[in-house]
Amino acid sequence: MDARVTRPNDLSGFWMPYTANKAFRERPRMCVSAKDMHYVADDGRLILDGTAALWCVNAGHARPRIVEAVQRQVAELDFAPSFQFGHPKAFTLASRIAQMMPAGLDHVFFANSGSEAVDSALKIALAYHRARGEGQRVRLIGRERGYHGSGFGGTAVGGIVKNRAAFGAQVHPVDHIRHTHLPENRFSRGCPAHGAELADDLERLVALHDASTIAAVIVEPMAGSTGVLLPPQGYLERLRSICDRHGILLIFDEVITAFGRLGAPSGAEFFGVTPDIMTLAKGITNATVPMGAAVVSDEIYRTVTDNGGPLIEFFHGYTYSGHPLACAAALATLETYEEEGLFARTAALAPAWEERIHRLRERRNVVDIRNLGLVGAVELAPREGAPGARGYEAIWRAFDKGLMVRVTGDIIALSPPLIVSEEQVDEMFSTLEAVIDEID
Repeated sequence: MDARVTRPNDLSGFWMPYTANKAFRERPRMCVSAKDMHYVADDGRLILDGTAALWCVNAGHARPRIVEAVQRQVAELDFAPSFQFGHPKAFTLASRIAQMMPAGLDHVFFANSGSEAVDSALKIALAYHRARGEGQRVRLIGRERGYHGSGFGGTAVGGIVKNRAAFGAQVHPVDHIRHTHLPENRFSRGCPAHGAELADDLERLVALHDASTIAAVIVEPMAGSTGVLLPPQGYLERLRSICDRHGILLIFDEVITAFGRLGAPSGAEFFGVTPDIMTLAKGITNATVPMGAAVVSDEIYRTVTDNGGPLIEFFHGYTYSGHPLACAAALATLETYEEEGLFARTAALAPAWEERIHRLRERRNVVDIRNLGLVGAVELAPREGAPGARGYEAIWRAFDKGLMVRVTGDIIALSPPLIVSEEQVDEMFSTLEAVIDEID
C-alpha cells in the first residue's frame, strides 16, 4: 500500500500564514462551518465571531443572497479573461463601486486581495507621474506601524517591523512618516484629540528628498492590523493639504475601513477626506470569493490612458482580475449591505460598542483601549521578557470560551460582523473580561 495514503495527518502539510505553526499543531483551533455570527468548531461548539474572521465577513457568514449568487454564477460563467476580453458583471460592479465612493473616484482596477490592490495602487501612482512628464517622481512614502499587505510593494511601504525585517528593503526608494500613536491619547474614545501635527512629518521628508521625487503617500485612515491606531482629529485633513501643496498623490488603504466598518461606505466618507487612490478588499465580497481593487480619480485614469502606449496603456494586471465569481459575490454583498442598512446600523450601534469596550479599563494588565465604529482594541501590558505572550494566550483562552479574537502582539482587536446584536456585543466583552482575568 502507498505509504502516502496511510500516513497520519500531523497538520504539517499546510504551511499556515502569519501563524505560530508548531504551536498551532499542539493546540489546533479548527472551524468546520459558519452561519451569521458564529463559527462551529470541530468539537461542535459555537464560536462567536468577534473579528469578522480577518476583518472581512462584514455581512455575517453564509448569507443566502451571496451564496446563491455565487452558485448561479459558477454554472453560468465560471471564468472569462480580463486581458483584451470582458464580461458584463465586472463593468456593472465597477460602476456600482464608483457610485459608493466619494465624488471623483470613478474608475476601478480589480485585483484579488488587499496586497495586490496596494501593489496596483503604487504602480498606478508611478504610471500617472510618468504619463504627465514627471517620471522622476519615484519615491513612495508609507507610515511607521502601517500595514499594506504582504506583496513586495506593500511590505516596503508598510511599517510593521516584523513584516519588514526580511523583505521590506527590496523596493526602493521608500521612506516613512511617523505613526500616530501618542501616550497622552490613552483611553481616548473615538479619534484622539492630540496629534494632528504629526502629519507635518511629511514636510520633513519633502525637505529631505525634495517633493519632485515623491510620487505618493499611502496610509490607512484607521490603522487596523497594527492594533487599531486611530487618526488624531484633523490629521488626515492636514495630510491631504500637504500632499496637494507638493503635487503628491494620497493613497488611502481602505482594505479594512471600507464597506461599513466605521458606519459609512468608506473611511474617506467617514472622515470627510478624499484620497486620489483608494484600495479595497475584504468586505467587498464579504470574503466569500477573494477580490481586491484600486479605485482612482478620473484625472489619474485619463492621464494614464490618454498618454500610455498605442495599444496597452498600463502594463499591469492579474489573471483573475474581475473574476466572474468574485463579481457575483461582490454585487450580492453590496445589495445585502444596502437592503439591510448595515452601514447605518453600524453607526447606530457604535455608541453602545464604545461604552461596553471601555468598561474593560479597570481589568488587570489593561493599559489602553481604543475604538471607532465597530472596531476596538484592548492593549495589555507585555510580560517582562516575553512581549506578545499575553496576546497569544488570549487567542486560545477566548477560543476555548467560545469567542474568536485577533491579536497583534499584546493588543486584542475586535471587529465583529456588522449584523452583531447589542446582546452579542455584551456576550463578547463579558467573555473577554473572563479571558483577561485569567491571564497572569
